[in-house]
Amino acid sequence: MSRHPPSGGPAAAGQGGVEVLPVRGRAEMERFIRLPHALFRDDPNWVPPLWAERRAALSPRKNPWFRHAEAAFWIARRGGRDVGRVSAQDDRLAPADPDGARIGHFGLLAAEDDGAVFAALLSAAEGWVAARGLRRVRGPFSLSINEQAGLLVSGFDTPPMLLMPHDPPHAGPRLEALGYRKARDLLAYISDTDTPLPRSAAAVVRRGLPAGVTLRPLRRKSLREEVSALIDIFNDAWAGNWGFVPFTPEEVAHLADELRPLLHEKLVWFAEFRGEPVAFAVCLPNLNEAIRDLSGRLLPFGWARLLWRLKIAGVESARVPLMGMRRSLNDGLLGRVLPFFLVEALRREAHALGIRRVEMSWVLEDNAPMRHLVEAAAARAYKTYRVYERDLAG
Repeated sequence: MSRHPPSGGPAAAGQGGVEVLPVRGRAEMERFIRLPHALFRDDPNWVPPLWAERRAALSPRKNPWFRHAEAAFWIARRGGRDVGRVSAQDDRLAPADPDGARIGHFGLLAAEDDGAVFAALLSAAEGWVAARGLRRVRGPFSLSINEQAGLLVSGFDTPPMLLMPHDPPHAGPRLEALGYRKARDLLAYISDTDTPLPRSAAAVVRRGLPAGVTLRPLRRKSLREEVSALIDIFNDAWAGNWGFVPFTPEEVAHLADELRPLLHEKLVWFAEFRGEPVAFAVCLPNLNEAIRDLSGRLLPFGWARLLWRLKIAGVESARVPLMGMRRSLNDGLLGRVLPFFLVEALRREAHALGIRRVEMSWVLEDNAPMRHLVEAAAARAYKTYRVYERDLAG
């Protein structure tokens, strides 16, 4: 029996001699996972993901996301070669649009620069989504908006940070040629830890924490409880935001286990008010910097190299993927000042660990308060990821 849910019918021949094969078993999934390496290995800024991590992420047995969602996967072939891939997802926790349309997703998109290949792949994904009664398709999400989101449309000249996608320049225009339009842009900001905070932000920090507020680092001995606390704040902070999907308790436990090797006590900070956690910020060492030359493999020597680089040699870049504050604080003094204290704590400790560049990502283009915060903390937007969508006929 396949470890993966069925992905549709038999291979279908499309235009330009392209056939689309549904991924049904382990061997086909392995081809699916490794395909981008063949397509993009000549791109100096593409970072091969770890194959073991990808296998786990796409396994319904190992990834708790599949408990509230389904996914299907396809490989495009032409002339006996694999030339592209795509997935389609139906997440039962994803919100409907304001017009009532339930949304299906596509993701894990990688393909040669050929319109026929893109058309065949997206046709397969759209058909699967439409068959489930979903009226709109949106993506790329791989697999969820809480994982890798968006397609790179600017900032191709630098490699991606951990858990961020990297795409070739041709992908966006190929989607647009198929009728896909922009739904939202997601911005990645970069800051230099050697650069002091701007005068206004530094003045806030110099005045000291408001009465009743304390700042503390992560308690690794209680890691699951700590991750549960920060996700509880995150789910509250971002509820109602565009596309938001809450983390389930199973996903929180899974996340704690997955992040354990990357979490450093001084790179995760909580703000507590009267003893209760009300805000947090997480900074993770940039794993991509450590794995760029491993070609996706951890054996035979990849594990040793990875551990040495992360624990001994260190990396010079990091990413802030999670940050949040309880909504009840948004309109008061705490809401205005706590983020600056958290950002400064991360910058200070990251610099002490030898980290020189920190990415804050991603930020919705229309999230004015968050954009103001990161720009006030001396960060600049340097990459744009676009989420595309298309209405389905009928």
